[in-house]
Parts: sequence; structure tokens; C-alpha cells
Amino acid sequence: MLRKYLYTLLFIGWVVFITMLSLFSFSSMNLDTGSLDIPYADKITHFIFYTVFAFTGCLSFRERTSGSWGLVKTMRMVLVLAIIYGIIIEVLQYTITTDRMAEFGDVLANTLGAFAGIGLIQWVFSKKNPLKWKF
Repeated sequence: MLRKYLYTLLFIGWVVFITMLSLFSFSSMNLDTGSLDIPYADKITHFIFYTVFAFTGCLSFRERTSGSWGLVKTMRMVLVLAIIYGIIIEVLQYTITTDRMAEFGDVLANTLGAFAGIGLIQWVFSKKNPLKWKF
């Protein structure tokens, strides 16, 4: 039963995970990050999170529609969804959190990550021996 909804569950779980990390306050936790200082680590994280968002989103839409939506239509829909979701999260950070801040750089990293996820999907389904989009 769960196998039938695997990608949908992964996608929903990933969206919940991103939402929680984006809106939860970590300032009261006194996390020791050590001396490791990676430049632009937050932007890299945003990029990776939205790459996974777009990749799992496409697989979820494919699963839910049994491939009846074409690959291009699905990629466009997920790309728009990812960009809008990323903007909404940044607006929520600005309006409802006290210690999180919205940044245009985060929106840019989210958008570039979504494009990377879409590119990865396109690559997976267009290789010499591609996976079949339709079931």
C-alpha cells in the first residue's frame, strides 16, 4: 500500500521538513556549531533543499497522475510551485518569526535549486535508456 504512494509521502515529508526548519526558532537552543565556518552555507542548504523539493515533487506528480501529465507540464508545474513556496516561506519568516529574516538571496538560492532539481529530472528521464514517464 505504501509503495503506491512512496514518492508522494516523500514529497509531503520533505515539504513539512523544509517548513519546520524554515519557521522554527533555533536561537533558544544554544547550538554549538563549532569552529567550522563555510561561506554561504545557508545558501548552499537552500539550493540543496529546493533541488530535492523539485526532484521529489516531479516524481510525486508523476505518481499521482500515473504519468498522464507530460514530463514538460509536470516540470513546469513543480518549478512554479517551488518558486511560489520559497517566496511564501520567506514572507512568513519576515512576518511571523521574530528571529528569522527573509533574504532575497534565499529566494534566489531556492529558485536555482528548483531549476537544478528540474534539470536532474530531465536528465534522468532523457538518458540513452531513460526511465519511462508513463506507467
